[in-house]
Amino acid sequence: MEARVATSTSEAIGSRATASEATRWGQLIFGIICMVMIANLQYGWTLFVTPIDQKYHWGRAAIQVAFTIFVLTETWLVPIEGYLIDKFGPRVMICGSGFLVGIAWMINAYADSLALLYLAAAIGGIGAGVVYGGSVGNALKWFPDRRGLAAGLTAAGFGAGSALTVVPIANMIASSGYEAAFWWFGIAQGIVVMLVALLLRAPEAGEVVAPAAPAVQQTRRDYSPSEVLAPLATRDFYKSPFFIMYLMFVMVGAGGLMAIAQLAPIANDYKIAGVPVSILGLTLPALTFALTIDRVLNGVCRPFFGWVSDHIGRENTMFIAFFLEGIGIYALLYFASNPFLFVILSGLVFFAWGEIYSLFPATCTDIYGRKFATTNYGMLYTAKGTASLLVPLANVLTSATGSWHAVFYVAAILNIIAAVMALAVLRPMRLRAMAQG
Repeated sequence: MEARVATSTSEAIGSRATASEATRWGQLIFGIICMVMIANLQYGWTLFVTPIDQKYHWGRAAIQVAFTIFVLTETWLVPIEGYLIDKFGPRVMICGSGFLVGIAWMINAYADSLALLYLAAAIGGIGAGVVYGGSVGNALKWFPDRRGLAAGLTAAGFGAGSALTVVPIANMIASSGYEAAFWWFGIAQGIVVMLVALLLRAPEAGEVVAPAAPAVQQTRRDYSPSEVLAPLATRDFYKSPFFIMYLMFVMVGAGGLMAIAQLAPIANDYKIAGVPVSILGLTLPALTFALTIDRVLNGVCRPFFGWVSDHIGRENTMFIAFFLEGIGIYALLYFASNPFLFVILSGLVFFAWGEIYSLFPATCTDIYGRKFATTNYGMLYTAKGTASLLVPLANVLTSATGSWHAVFYVAAILNIIAAVMALAVLRPMRLRAMAQG
């Protein structure tokens, strides 16, 4: 069973010796490897949609329901999974989830009905949720002194991990069929997760001591999940830092996703999708270039902004990133007719969006402590699922107005409001909560 994490230097006396940097970074790397292995479940899915439809003619909309099921099970079950990880440790939970990850894609290889496809999506979502929550939670516990960077590097494994396998998967689909790609990559990814998970463990009492004078203020008390949620049951729920973070997470997550989903329609409307763009010696069609940048910058931004937040504070970094996102979305609307600016500004949007997966887990653990870090962030992480449910509203808004311009206005406004909330609402509320604790 996972030992209780010490929350002060005095608790560490008589406990296990402080862990070496090699031990801490080793645990971080193991978590990142696990995250890379589950990245294809989300980011590689798009490669399979067309081949499945060509074989069974179920329709893209029906097939994409599987993706929605995956996102919902991958996010909304994390609080329960996080509780089990905090209780039993990451090793047994993530190892078991590696089995689920492998089984999910193996089922996809033989799924001859939508019911089986949806079942596989649910199984894969459960497995991926455990791996994601467990890996991020472990990073938060091992690195109280560099919490933003550690969470960012771990989240980057999920955001950019599929970049290494996009071409091999596409080649296997073309040469052997999508069934073979599902089967062999499913087995490989599942086995790697199971083997690496055997090396994972949470820090024992005294191994990790909170820094005496951290650049970012941290609580010395560990809040249980019930304590975190207690204010939400009162009339003053809007005074809870958790509620404010959840609201901001949804606003930034949904705003970015709504804008990103419109990239292809914009490129096609302006007739620039196939126009070649050259940057740093690389030439690609504008839309392909923009989507390729997504893979890279969506991963790079997570450790970058996490590292920045370790030095200048979480809310200050949120303000910079969210405001940059809002401006980028607004600028993309007006300069999208220029293929070069379309690629550059879409890259800016991607770069300023993915940091929510490093800033929010770090902030949540700063406020509520390390002992239940996996569970508490798991509850906050459900905001990703909530945000995904709002994305279809972009299509409704586009249909109602006859243009995607309104979607960009809404997305930009949501990000700018969240940026202001970081400084004007979240920071004073966090300081009050930590002072009371």
